[in-house]
Amino acid sequence: MSGQPDPARRIFVSYIDKSRDYYEAQGYGNPYRWAYNTAAPFTPLPKPLADSRVGIVTTASLIDDNDPGPEPFSMPRVVYSAPVDPPPASLYTMHRSWDKEATHTDDLGSFFPLQVMRDFAIEGRIAGVSARFYGVPTQYSQRQTIASDAPEILRLCREDGVDVALLVAL
Repeated sequence: MSGQPDPARRIFVSYIDKSRDYYEAQGYGNPYRWAYNTAAPFTPLPKPLADSRVGIVTTASLIDDNDPGPEPFSMPRVVYSAPVDPPPASLYTMHRSWDKEATHTDDLGSFFPLQVMRDFAIEGRIAGVSARFYGVPTQYSQRQTIASDAPEILRLCREDGVDVALLVAL
């Protein structure tokens, strides 16, 4: 091998390192510490994916078309749910922390895989998609997530008969 990258292969990008560097560049004095939960054990699915209803959980927000402000976002940053029919034309992501110079969120399918999940249901890979999708803010501490956000997402998923939650964070 010549030491040059092979254009037929992806070049590995360390999301954790890029995120740590991004937060450091924002002026945070301490290295970013990733949240973790050692008390949550691995739990195998009680039934095959082909028999499971999937719910999508995103950290993006709904867009308020009636908001006259400079940004189309006025919803409080709380857990929410919204119908998948009709699917959202877009979701608001600019208030989230991600490298906006290196990438974009113009393609909804790149971070909100509703159509892929619907295709999987047609193919029989999953039983179906829940009638709603779920949103959760990311500005809170791990304590806030565990104390209120996660239990509310769980309540909504159970209410909708969700067997598997697909977490898609920005």
